[in-house]
Amino acid sequence: MKIAAAQITSVLGDLEKNIEHHIRCCDEAIKNKADLIVFPELSLTGYSLKDLNYSIAVNISRTKLLDKLKEKSKKIAIICGIAEEDENFAIYNSGIFISEGRIKFSHRKIYPPTYGLFEEFRYFSRGNECKAHDTEFGKIGLLVCEDMWHLSLPYTVAMDGAQIITGIASSPTRLAVNTDKFKNYEINSEHHRTYARILSSYFVFSNRVGFEDGINFWGGSEIVDPFGNIIAAAKLFYEDIIYADINFEEVRRSRHQARHFLDEDIDLTVKNLLKIRK
Repeated sequence: MKIAAAQITSVLGDLEKNIEHHIRCCDEAIKNKADLIVFPELSLTGYSLKDLNYSIAVNISRTKLLDKLKEKSKKIAIICGIAEEDENFAIYNSGIFISEGRIKFSHRKIYPPTYGLFEEFRYFSRGNECKAHDTEFGKIGLLVCEDMWHLSLPYTVAMDGAQIITGIASSPTRLAVNTDKFKNYEINSEHHRTYARILSSYFVFSNRVGFEDGINFWGGSEIVDPFGNIIAAAKLFYEDIIYADINFEEVRRSRHQARHFLDEDIDLTVKNLLKIRK
């Protein structure tokens, strides 16, 4: 299969404009023969929603607002970000997978941050499920931003069978002192390459760009192979679409060459975690 990561900017609170932008990116990816395109966190709504949440969030099992994306998904599978409302009217920062004309699953962000400039937990509820999902491409793991910083979650989806882990983000730019390197990218990329190598899986990172509510987002999306090699990298700070061929034989080779994934003892891990919990 061929996968695309589309780092885009979004219009805050304008679902219709953002859907049209997604469709244009999908059309470009289709021309480049991609099978799946991955958009950033909250790509359909913008990030700094705050009280806008209550008017823009949708129940994904009922809404007709996503019909254009459902139709486009008959030609290319889509992962994108949205504010999702459940049956009890709780709102989640979710990633959704749309394919073959329907929304097949969502992942509700488990760790909405509320520290520093973040205040997500004031407006979003926490998800409570993390698993790999069956797709036409095999099992895929979907994580939303801060979820990627909790090693238990990439570990969980990989142990559940995901050979592709996708992480969608709206990571803001923060400059470091006493260095000529861009630490946002450097630190995040180290995480992605480590997860890919240790879990012998592909890792796809899609981060947004642009300015919103005084915040800048840095992009730097990338696709990493199961050996920890970056096989596609996007620009910093500008919209971009990157592509990579996914070859599951590479997953097989990486797991044969370094058996840390195959030798992982889940039962021992669970046993020890239960001991710690006591």
